[in-house]
Amino acid sequence: MDVQRLAAFADGDLGGNPAGVVIRDSLPDVETMQDVAREVGYSETVFAAPVGERWSVRYFAPVGEVPFCGHATVALGAALGQAHGAGAFHLDTFAAGPVEVRAEAEGDHWQAELTSPPAHHDAPLAGTVARAMLLFGLTGGDLDPTLRPTCAHAGADHLIISLHDRSRLATMTYDLSEGAALMREVGLVTISLIHVAQDGIVHARNAFASGGVIEDPATGAAAAALAGWWRDANLRHGRIEIAQGHDMGVPSRLFATALPGQGAGVRVAGRVRVI
Repeated sequence: MDVQRLAAFADGDLGGNPAGVVIRDSLPDVETMQDVAREVGYSETVFAAPVGERWSVRYFAPVGEVPFCGHATVALGAALGQAHGAGAFHLDTFAAGPVEVRAEAEGDHWQAELTSPPAHHDAPLAGTVARAMLLFGLTGGDLDPTLRPTCAHAGADHLIISLHDRSRLATMTYDLSEGAALMREVGLVTISLIHVAQDGIVHARNAFASGGVIEDPATGAAAAALAGWWRDANLRHGRIEIAQGHDMGVPSRLFATALPGQGAGVRVAGRVRVI
């Protein structure tokens, strides 16, 4: 099976989150898609097939299907743009509903911007934050007192915990099996630890134990969830620049802009490079 290997949200010619991209006349069966995702070994592999003027899309991590994946969607957008020309592509995801991705050439590279499913946020389930803090070895003094931990959604559920010290973010570590058990029990795709710098740039690390991966270097779905939460809670508006993956040695950069209106989707853009 032909699998394109692309890194989405690259920081210039470096980094980005690798995704497998499979474009076929029809989607393979679930077992085949899972086998391919496991063999590719990236945090997600996306499968797409044309249905009229739209595209049927499913996402698989090495250990199971994922409802929505931002970096794989951006990688898919670049692949579709290269194959069919720049423009907008309308996707029907199996679990998250309609999504749009727009691709444009940028010199020898491609850039893509997705528009996420509707966003919403809520207080985490009782005990979830305490368990997450224990998982990462955090104390109350590590938390940013201006941003309470929140469960945010823009196609997938993410627990977002803000830390007041950038150096504390850099030391993130946790047990993969314990993290997977927690995330699956409470229905989280990732746990996102962030630090908001004085210049407004958001530094992020995303634990993706639910997908069998210790950490994502760039997480478009979490970026969309963050921007949607901040808009709906009237915490911040306008474009948000997110630096992720630097502590892994895989520098990535994402740009998220929440659309107007409570609960609307979020645009997340980034550069794509061929691996």
